[in-house]
Amino acid sequence: MSILLVELNPTATDVTVTDDFLRISLADGRELAAPLAWFPRLRDASEQQRRDWRFIGRGSGIHWPTLDEDISVASLLRRS
Repeated sequence: MSILLVELNPTATDVTVTDDFLRISLADGRELAAPLAWFPRLRDASEQQRRDWRFIGRGSGIHWPTLDEDISVASLLRRS
């Protein structure tokens, strides 16, 4: 019996922050959603501040410069 090995790539390609969730699209097709309650700085931020993000580490994390908030994709995968 053969086993197909699929290499998963936990690199973020897009980020959306709503009033309730942080949603991250990954390069391998997966999507992560985490409650915004886990991230008080994002929860309490304005819509403009939530939109002001950039990738760090070639998509291994997300940084919000005006909030001084960094979130790694790996940490979200461990929590889910």
